[in-house]
Amino acid sequence: MRLLFLGDVVGRAGRDAILARMKDIRARLSPDFVVLNGENAAHGFGLTPKVCDEFFAAGVDVVTLGNHAWDHREILPYIDSEPRLLRALNFPPGTPGKGSGVYALARGRRVAVIQVMGRLFMDPLDCPFAALERELTRLRMGPGGVDAIIVDVHAEASSEKMALGHVLDGRVSLVVGTHSHIPTADAQILPGGTAYLTDAGMCGDYDSVIGMKKGPAIHKFVRKVPGERLSPSEGPGTICGVMIETDDRSGQAVRVAPLRLGPRLQECWPG
Repeated sequence: MRLLFLGDVVGRAGRDAILARMKDIRARLSPDFVVLNGENAAHGFGLTPKVCDEFFAAGVDVVTLGNHAWDHREILPYIDSEPRLLRALNFPPGTPGKGSGVYALARGRRVAVIQVMGRLFMDPLDCPFAALERELTRLRMGPGGVDAIIVDVHAEASSEKMALGHVLDGRVSLVVGTHSHIPTADAQILPGGTAYLTDAGMCGDYDSVIGMKKGPAIHKFVRKVPGERLSPSEGPGTICGVMIETDDRSGQAVRVAPLRLGPRLQECWPG
């Protein structure tokens, strides 16, 4: 099975790039399933139902969120009614929405998607390691279970992401990091058969400070006094993500390769 994960969409630049290129991406790569992190898609902070529906219409199967999940209040009733939109699994009990889902594909195949948020340099949520252990007691990959499991780790620290990758090795198909907005070069298959990438990178304007306009972002570092509110950079967007191929019987990864499309970074299609 071919599974495609696209990194954090930032503002209009990222949205426009996704909507313009998704048809071409699907035609060229023929993914069976597409996951996208949309937590910065609505003007750089959060997600709205309208934007989420645009992603689904373009060919995205599941959208994940992150630490900006609740920046637009209209997402609260929407996420309870839309199973294809996921927030972090390790939010406290009673939080709207769900942190995982199982999705049916053609020929009876099923893909599970889970998201957790890290705790290092992030909000103090429940333990992502414990939350994943509980979830994986009911989700088994392979014969009699789901055909693949994708885990989006929305976290600041690369060490926390890597630790989760090794803990989950052999039990899921892909562990991919989001949140830092910078694509890493460590795409690999871990010893137990799980594909891993520390961060997928963002879908947005890379002539920026992690997707935000350079001037106000630099001002925050240099002056340390309040200035213009951060807003997304509006230049041409670059798409970043990762694609894996899985073994049809075990669900483990047999191939992993990055995807980069756009004007700022060196373009890279999975071969």
